[in-house]
Amino acid sequence: MLEHFENYPYSKRALTYAYDVVNGHRVGCKEETQACQRFIDDLHGLEGYFYDVEKAEKVCKKVELLPLTKGRWGAQRKLFILEAWQAFIICNLFGWVNEKGLRRFRKAYLKVPRKNGKSPLAAAIGHIMFAMDDEYGAEVYCGATTEKQAWEVFRPAKQMAERTPEYTEHFGIEVNAKSLVVIENQSRFEPLIGKPGDGSSPSCAIADEYHEHETADFVETMETGMVGREQPLLLMITTAGSNIAGPCYDTEIECKKLLDDVYKDERVFCLIFGIDEDDNWTDPKILEKANPNLGVSVELETLLAYQKEAIRNATKQNIFQRKHLNKWVGAHTAWMNMEVFKNCSDASLDINNFIGKECYIPVDLASKIDITSTPVVFAEEIDGKTHYTMFNKYYIPEAQVFKDENPHYQKWVHDGYLISTDGNEIDFNEIQRDIKLDLDKYLAKEVPYDNWRATQLAQGLKTEGANCVEFRQTVSNMSPAMYELEAAIVGGRFHYDGSPVFKWMMSNVIAKIDAKEMIYPRKQKASNKIDGVVALLMAIGRAMAHDETERNSYEERGFRTLG
Repeated sequence: MLEHFENYPYSKRALTYAYDVVNGHRVGCKEETQACQRFIDDLHGLEGYFYDVEKAEKVCKKVELLPLTKGRWGAQRKLFILEAWQAFIICNLFGWVNEKGLRRFRKAYLKVPRKNGKSPLAAAIGHIMFAMDDEYGAEVYCGATTEKQAWEVFRPAKQMAERTPEYTEHFGIEVNAKSLVVIENQSRFEPLIGKPGDGSSPSCAIADEYHEHETADFVETMETGMVGREQPLLLMITTAGSNIAGPCYDTEIECKKLLDDVYKDERVFCLIFGIDEDDNWTDPKILEKANPNLGVSVELETLLAYQKEAIRNATKQNIFQRKHLNKWVGAHTAWMNMEVFKNCSDASLDINNFIGKECYIPVDLASKIDITSTPVVFAEEIDGKTHYTMFNKYYIPEAQVFKDENPHYQKWVHDGYLISTDGNEIDFNEIQRDIKLDLDKYLAKEVPYDNWRATQLAQGLKTEGANCVEFRQTVSNMSPAMYELEAAIVGGRFHYDGSPVFKWMMSNVIAKIDAKEMIYPRKQKASNKIDGVVALLMAIGRAMAHDETERNSYEERGFRTLG
């Protein structure tokens, strides 16, 4: 692949960087590696998009005509020199286009530790979108929660213009105290502080230090204002923060799911630098992993001093890990390693091959207006070990499907992975009819249900002859099932039908081991559904109870021989 870029130095630099990360020549965290692998994979063929190497090169050249404005480079009037990771970003954002030649990526999330040069890079991207993108009446905004933060990107952008008279003269740019304006077409580049009002039509919006934003007001207002632009760009740049209830952390979780291939969105670009969960933050070698500009804008000796101070002083540890290792403070850890979990998916599984076999049909009823999960779970003994095979089934009221915040529901209903019931509430009668059909086909040992919500449905199923067994969703019941499911996934004993709904739900589960080493499935926020996982755990819990009963029975009476 590199030979195709032999005459294109920036694209070659970007691809070499990607290969170096994937092959371990540069040790990157999981998400950095995934972003690089995505670029390599897409270059081999991506439906609807292609990499325009000429466009990528052109933008990189323009960036390197802009001056740096801080430190010794600013003092020496040095021009921007794209490091490999920065060339990777520019080439991705401006090289990928669709069949009309319009840019692929409309949203980008860049998480980079402090002092790695993300603000000058954002300022350069702002200039590209402001004056060099052939966008008539372009509007570029740097949005932040305070004026000081908004100027962290706009100040270098303003200084770049002031120090490059050839650039300002060529495009007719007027440099004002708080804005840059192209006189001919009134294109604007300016800072925006606090909650923006409606009425803007941004072609580019830069949310600086997004972790400091308490709400998503800036991002949401900019996105809705972009609908009139052909190829806008929403750029979110940040270091890690401590507000895990804020919009930045939510965005990062969604980006991680995209990189984990939980869902696809070809218009979102994500690049996250940092350390992995099992890394030792006190190890000096970890500094290079998290800081892509180490030795350029970040001095190793300075970071080593900060690290040693944090090791000595516990009050400095969170600050050091957040600002220089890009680790969220107080963040919940996802329960499942999605790289391991992806091996459990098997779309070739056919439930008809299980007709007449023993199974469990758990019912997890979140509420009457939300997703209900009623999978069919088979537990079989193979070579002395229990294997679980899950066929997913989900119901949701039609009114929930078409809410603006649920586009993924609409796709899953269209593709047949999610069943939409008429009205505003779940239709229990429809669910009961479908479970009755499953009862006729498969040998259901039990229909586990939680008495808190599903009593009405369980009573109806009992009239159909179902063996409904109450399964309270307590820590003591769920913890053994979670440990068993985790062991089954790692050991290759769990298999499911490839449902993207279940994959999404599994990625939403967070869990924390308590002092008694008990775990319980939780979610970060209400919209992160985990019903399918809870239903599976109910089935596994009851299967484990049956195994325990059978073992106790053998232990009490012993084995008998016939003769």
